[in-house]
Amino acid sequence: MKSKLNEIIFGTHTRSGRNFDVILLVLIVFSVLIVLIESVPEWRLNFGEELHILEWIFTAIFSLEYILRIYIAPHPWKYIKSFWGIIDLVSILPTFLSLLPFIQGYQSLRVVRAMRLLRIFRILKLSRFTSESQALAHSLKASYYKIMVFLFFVVMMIIMAGTLMYVIEGGEHGFDSIPASIYWAIVTVTTVGFGDITPYTDIGKFLASIMMILGYAIIAVPTGLITVEMSRYKDDGKKDNLCGSCEHDNPFGSIYCNQCGKEMTNN
Repeated sequence: MKSKLNEIIFGTHTRSGRNFDVILLVLIVFSVLIVLIESVPEWRLNFGEELHILEWIFTAIFSLEYILRIYIAPHPWKYIKSFWGIIDLVSILPTFLSLLPFIQGYQSLRVVRAMRLLRIFRILKLSRFTSESQALAHSLKASYYKIMVFLFFVVMMIIMAGTLMYVIEGGEHGFDSIPASIYWAIVTVTTVGFGDITPYTDIGKFLASIMMILGYAIIAVPTGLITVEMSRYKDDGKKDNLCGSCEHDNPFGSIYCNQCGKEMTNN
């Protein structure tokens, strides 16, 4: 019986295992919707008791599932300390913590149950996208130092621009301190533009215009760095049959291949 339950709850290769996971995902989606609906004041006022009852029903189901997983797991502590075990525990804790009088306001953390939807990768066999995620991770790691150097200069530029704007505006119109001016520079460079602080002098408007234009370049540079690394990663993983050893004819002594652009090897 324990082996059969293990196959259903932890396995995805059988029909019963897939059905269990699909039902679990549906329950997770509905429980998250309950949390979202409960956060709306009008709905909470009109259907507060019903939503509270539904929440405890879902919590009881997930608690029973969590205990059952521990019971049938070949190595219970390994499951408890695993990523899925921690997510399963955290998804039910907020409801129980709400019973404590000195811990209030954490009920909305129940929305963390949405993380359990990651199980869909197992159910739908989406592991085929693992190679793509590895390519992205490799590209981020390869461009890490370049991006850090770039961000360092961006931070220096923002600090200098904020300080300069503080001097230009004379501490008025919201630029009453250098930190406030730096905040304006960050909002401007990122093209967010809250508009809570705006320059009024002509020189200040000119500096703001420059910062806005630079903002587009600042956003584009990290994207370009990562894109280049991803292209290199994919090129390294491919074997070019034409130019791997330049075994095809090169009667004109070309330096680069006229088919793929790679450098030719002199044979």
